[in-house]
Amino acid sequence: MIAIGSDHGGFELKTKVIEHLKEQGMECRDFGTYNLDSCDYPEFGHAVAKAVASGECEKGIVICTTGIGISIAANKVAGIRCGLCHNTTTARLTREHNNANVLAIGAGMVGENVAMDIVDTFLATPFSNGERHQRRIDKIEDLG
Repeated sequence: MIAIGSDHGGFELKTKVIEHLKEQGMECRDFGTYNLDSCDYPEFGHAVAKAVASGECEKGIVICTTGIGISIAANKVAGIRCGLCHNTTTARLTREHNNANVLAIGAGMVGENVAMDIVDTFLATPFSNGERHQRRIDKIEDLG
């Protein structure tokens, strides 16, 4: 199950990502927002992150206009490693090197086709299990 959430700036892209994932047979849980009314991204980033941290959902996707604010909110939850990605290379590397469990996308920064490629890459890429990468992740976890 993929947790997904956005503010009003990411709402339209979030809707398209959900459709894209469902077409691939993936289950999603939508944590809002549910319309284009102005709202605050922290509550949606936090809700997605909590669902991933608790194990309720395997991974998460958060979307706002830039991806910055909602990624900051998601990263406030212990155990979350949310990576803001603007292309497939950063999506691949945040999984391989950081074992990121939440993806952030800026709806105003990337087009729809690129966003779908980022989502697909993020979800398909495994963690490398490299010793140096795990050591660094452990150090990040020890910070909190």
